[in-house]
Order: sequence, then structure tokens, then C-alpha cells
Amino acid sequence: MDTANLHYTHDPDVQLMLRCRDGDEGAFTELVNAYQNRLIGVFYHMGNDPTLAEDLAQEVFLRVFRARHRYEPTAKFSTWLFRIANNLALNSRRDHGQQREVSLNVGDSGPLGPRPQERLLAEKSALMPARQLDRSEMRDMVHEAMNTLNERQRMAVLLNKFEGMGYADIAVAMNLKPPAVKSLLSRARENLRVKLEKHVG
Repeated sequence: MDTANLHYTHDPDVQLMLRCRDGDEGAFTELVNAYQNRLIGVFYHMGNDPTLAEDLAQEVFLRVFRARHRYEPTAKFSTWLFRIANNLALNSRRDHGQQREVSLNVGDSGPLGPRPQERLLAEKSALMPARQLDRSEMRDMVHEAMNTLNERQRMAVLLNKFEGMGYADIAVAMNLKPPAVKSLLSRARENLRVKLEKHVG
């Protein structure tokens, strides 16, 4: 193994993928169990189509399995996985020839558990009004605000807020430079702030 890649071997999921590369099918099953719902959640928020989200998540793992013999740990496993997911999402949108509307229903539970939008808004305390928003108002407000983001901004926000990725990991996942990710997230936050201020005054 390239010594430059040794840094990532401490990642337990990288260890699982290395075992998968060596023929351990149980390790691959562990990775599927760990990431399947997370992938479905990201794809769902990108496209508002639960069936397509499940199909795309399955395709990601199919690509991972096919590439297992060539796998080298050049990044954290989650970063590598979501790079595959990002590329697949881009290809899927081109194939469908249209931008799908994202659904952000705060009241629902989904593959990621309770929808994280309430947490996203809570972090932006300056945006919160003096009165409490009810769940319906919050759902509609965030739905509309997220739909103002372009697809790259939306993916960056999803990876940052849902997956807890920093600029460097998002850069690898989205095939960008870290300064470009910083700029992308900055524009996304500003777009959300402007849109949400219209609602919360």
C-alpha cells in the first residue's frame, strides 16, 4: 500500500473496505448497513423521489462492490463513498433532463431519522423570530428556502449539515478545491438567510 494512504487506514470503515477488497463479503454487508439509509436520505433530499433515491443508493453500492479489487484508501471511506454518490447524482439529473424539487418535511421521519431542518434553523438563531414557528410554518419555510439553492449548493449543505463533513472532505466528495467549497457554502448560507428573513422578518 502507498505510504501516502496509510493515514486513512485508521478509519474503521476503510478497514472494512480493505477486508471487502480481500474477499470478506461480511465486511461489505456491514458497510451497506452503515451507509445505505444515509445515502438514501441524501438522494431523497436531492430529488424528492424515494424510489429513485433507493435505486441510486443501490447503484452506489454496486459500483463500490465492482471496484473493490482496485480500492486504495486515498480518503476516508465516507468521503470516497459520497464522491461516488455525488457523481451518480449528477449523471442521474442529466439523464432525467430536469431539476427535481426537494422535499423537506420537518414533521416526517425518514432514512436519516427526524428531518434535520429544525437543527439547521436553530443554528441560525439570528433568523428566528420572537414567536415560535409551528411545524407547518417551519416545513414550508425551509422547503421554499432550500429550493432556491442550486444543485451544487444543496449537495454541499447536505454533506456539511447531514454528514458533518468539513471543507476538505466535501472538496474530495464533490471534486472541488476547499476554497471553492467554502465559497459554495457561504453563498448557500447567504441565499438561505435572505430567503428565510422574508419569512421570519
